[in-house]
Amino acid sequence: MTFVVRAMTIEDVPACVVIINHTISLGGSTAYEDPYAEADFAAHYFEEAEVSNVVLKDHRIVGFQGAFEVEPGVFSIGSFTDQLNPARGAGAAMFEKTRVDCKRLGGTSIIAKITEDNTGGLVYYSKMGFVDDYVKPADHTRPDGRTVDRIVKRYPL
Repeated sequence: MTFVVRAMTIEDVPACVVIINHTISLGGSTAYEDPYAEADFAAHYFEEAEVSNVVLKDHRIVGFQGAFEVEPGVFSIGSFTDQLNPARGAGAAMFEKTRVDCKRLGGTSIIAKITEDNTGGLVYYSKMGFVDDYVKPADHTRPDGRTVDRIVKRYPL
């Protein structure tokens, strides 16, 4: 399957918001609990993220990834793919560009902070070569009051 991966543009925001809001509505696979408005999404991914990429299949956005420099040389990554019409391999395709972009910006590592109940995210980041770094116990509270650990994985650049 051939994917096109490129930097996110403002025109991509509506499609990305549909993807992230659907993922949020499913529950348990992101720490985000509230849906995004397009303006808030744009501010987060264009003003705060050092790297924002989208992945397309047949000219349709099927995922996006952002990387935020949380300390010098360390980027925290967030990945979202279309759960309504999954495109197998989209996550790996976009990670390759994000990895190169973070390295180009002087990155020494990329971290992923994954809630323990996000089994898909834990598997994805392990497949990409991330290794367990540490656990933040009871770091996130779900709407039902349940607390979950956050597992931090690291990918050296």
